[in-house]
Amino acid sequence: MQFTHEHREIQKTLKRYIDEHINPHVDEWEAAEMMPAHEIFKGLGKLGLLGLTKPEAHGGAGLDYSYGMAMAETLGHIHCGGVPMAIGVQTDMATPALARFGSEELKRQFLAPAIAGDMVGCIGVSEPGAGSDVAAIKSVARKDGDDYLISGQKMWITNSLQADWMCMLVNTSDGPAHKNKSLVMVPMREKGKLVKGIEVAQKIRKIGMNSSDTGLIYFDEVRVPQRYLIGTEGSGFIYQMQQFQEERLWCAASTLEALTNCIAWTVEWAQDRKLFGASLADQQWVQFKLAELKTEVESLRALTYQAVERYVAGEDVTEWATMAKLKAGRLNRIVPDTCLQFWGGMGFTWENKVSRMYRDGRLASIGGGADEVMLGILSKIMGIAKRPVK
Repeated sequence: MQFTHEHREIQKTLKRYIDEHINPHVDEWEAAEMMPAHEIFKGLGKLGLLGLTKPEAHGGAGLDYSYGMAMAETLGHIHCGGVPMAIGVQTDMATPALARFGSEELKRQFLAPAIAGDMVGCIGVSEPGAGSDVAAIKSVARKDGDDYLISGQKMWITNSLQADWMCMLVNTSDGPAHKNKSLVMVPMREKGKLVKGIEVAQKIRKIGMNSSDTGLIYFDEVRVPQRYLIGTEGSGFIYQMQQFQEERLWCAASTLEALTNCIAWTVEWAQDRKLFGASLADQQWVQFKLAELKTEVESLRALTYQAVERYVAGEDVTEWATMAKLKAGRLNRIVPDTCLQFWGGMGFTWENKVSRMYRDGRLASIGGGADEVMLGILSKIMGIAKRPVK
């Protein structure tokens, strides 16, 4: 995959917005454990950056997925992980199925405002008893006239404390676990107030990603029109697995610049830091480790670009996206950890950008499918793991 002039212009526009409207406030948002999602998304929406790959008929740019990856990579310029993740939920996790399978009514009501930055969305899959095991979700939507009545819980939901709607995976029948699920658009707030039956049970405090709000949400007989169903009933598990392809590609792409910056900051520090009559960078061990880290990051870049190129060509990239996600998760742990060691005591301070990456990056091996889930998928694709008997 080669970035064209148009890709680079999108990256320049986004980088300017980040420098002017995001990075100056990151420390404040981290301390508050909340970013102003509506304000940030509206700014990005005005620049046309929230719908690069979405249909033109609903305010998007109608570009191929490589442009979304150019944007995801540039989000790594933000000096924390929480804000990029919140934006990625809007662009690559909560909206792909809606854009691909949603009715025109749903696209007008939910997708168009999300692209414009007028609405904040979230994706409701994980539950207290169902994280990596998506098939184990317990939330249900039972029919009542022309409506669904939705009950259950969703946990670890990014943006949920501010979201206007949730793209929610629920059980709509008693059939087999992979065929009884549907994706339903659930309005969460009207005029700033939570919809009847929805409760923010807990704002979850985390060791990292602090500027991104994360909630435990309860649903008690929440009434939603059946026409808010995305696509066909019972296809939700398949739609969500397809949605995961874009989520995992986004996870890989969004780490590239951040990891590159982490190494660059450490190189600069090592060149300035004096000890034992020389600079830290004069130590061959330091030189070799930083060179090795850069090689690993560039290997991830090549893998991610190859995956995106295949995806744009219309291929099923489950294997490639899974490998990229796995590698990104590992490097988000290895790179900041190794760099932090070279910062010594300064690396153990809360305000240090590398220590923030150390905290934020740990999520990459858990969220969007844990490393072990990625390895399980790859083992099945390779034919070395038996698929469960149904």
